[in-house]
Amino acid sequence: MLDSLTHLALEVKYLDRSREFYTTYFDLPVEREGEHEVVFRAGETALILRRPIRVPRGGLHTHYAFSTPPAEYDDWWDSLEDLDPDEHTFGSARSLYVDDPDDHCVEIGEGDGSGTGLTGIFEVVLEVADLERAEEFYTDLGFERTDRGSDRRRVRLAGPMDLELWEPQLGLADARGGVHVDLGFETRDPQAAVEPVRERACAVESFDGALRVIDPDGHSLSFG
Repeated sequence: MLDSLTHLALEVKYLDRSREFYTTYFDLPVEREGEHEVVFRAGETALILRRPIRVPRGGLHTHYAFSTPPAEYDDWWDSLEDLDPDEHTFGSARSLYVDDPDDHCVEIGEGDGSGTGLTGIFEVVLEVADLERAEEFYTDLGFERTDRGSDRRRVRLAGPMDLELWEPQLGLADARGGVHVDLGFETRDPQAAVEPVRERACAVESFDGALRVIDPDGHSLSFG
């Protein structure tokens, strides 16, 4: 029912500093910018850097992951070397991790080989208070569980991108799940997408022809 991840918004203190970081180290094209936010493009997903002036705010200390073709992975390692990347391997796929100036943990992982540069965002991690409650909420939105952590304090779901739900903890590279993260999804029928969780959401509101849902952990989800 959810076709793609349209945006991920991160909260930042200083737009100029964060804009320079992402253009310098990740070579992301600026799609638009204003006084309070900068919007980059990574494949089909907009990455939004946002100052905290209104709700929904961008996520705090959010761990998320870009995909890149395997042939370009070593080039990314070389270009990020002065940030002291942390590397981990998942089967045959490698991922490197660096922190941005606002303590978001940014991962670059080997993708399927298509495209060039950073081809999209394939994973976002949310911090949740009650893992069972959060898993039920997101599976009712159409995500499917693919893995559960050995400590049973985290779960991985598959959907328009991989979504990890973590109870408060430090993960690989000391990453943390994001707090009050703002995510957007494309769907042909926003009303039908929201209906299974409507009674459990903290809020459901209409805006610009779309629907916004606040989940039980305060994350903002837009459907349009």
